[in-house]
Amino acid sequence: YVRFGGEYPKIRHRNMKMDVGCLAYICNTVGNVFAGQVVAETAKTLSERFGKVLQKRQNMTINRNETSVSINTQMDSLIPASKISNLTQGMFVGAVADNFDERIEQKIFHAEIVVDNEQVKRETARYVKIPQIIDFTDKDGNDTMQQQIDANYYRIKNEVRQIVADEIERIKADPELSHLIKDK
Repeated sequence: YVRFGGEYPKIRHRNMKMDVGCLAYICNTVGNVFAGQVVAETAKTLSERFGKVLQKRQNMTINRNETSVSINTQMDSLIPASKISNLTQGMFVGAVADNFDERIEQKIFHAEIVVDNEQVKRETARYVKIPQIIDFTDKDGNDTMQQQIDANYYRIKNEVRQIVADEIERIKADPELSHLIKDK
């Protein structure tokens, strides 16, 4: 399953409102996730899903008498929610699942789709306009689509009624089937 699109939906089950914790649970059942720019809880949920990485930090303090350097480590998000919230067009983040026989070492990624704009322009220049199959305007230029839809709807409804009536009559006339229809 791959989820494309925007924010995770608000999920309601009967009279119970499910919260973000439940959304995270649902998200965790998905093997492959690809996301463009998303914000708020969705970005936070994705960031948490991608995990953390150990970062080394170095601090240098300089005063009149001495210079001191301190080095410490800290766990930071691999892809922070703030970065996911600010992805530009063409940028996306994601995680992929692997199989037993096809292991994937680098499952989490932050990538960009590179578009050749010149190639896109050449392709769009060759587009052929889709021909109009039916025109719903009458001789006065009025749009009659809804009237034609309504007329077709009622015609089909009447045809179905007639088919049912004909079939009932056929069953009533057949001695082997007539017991299936009770007279009122």
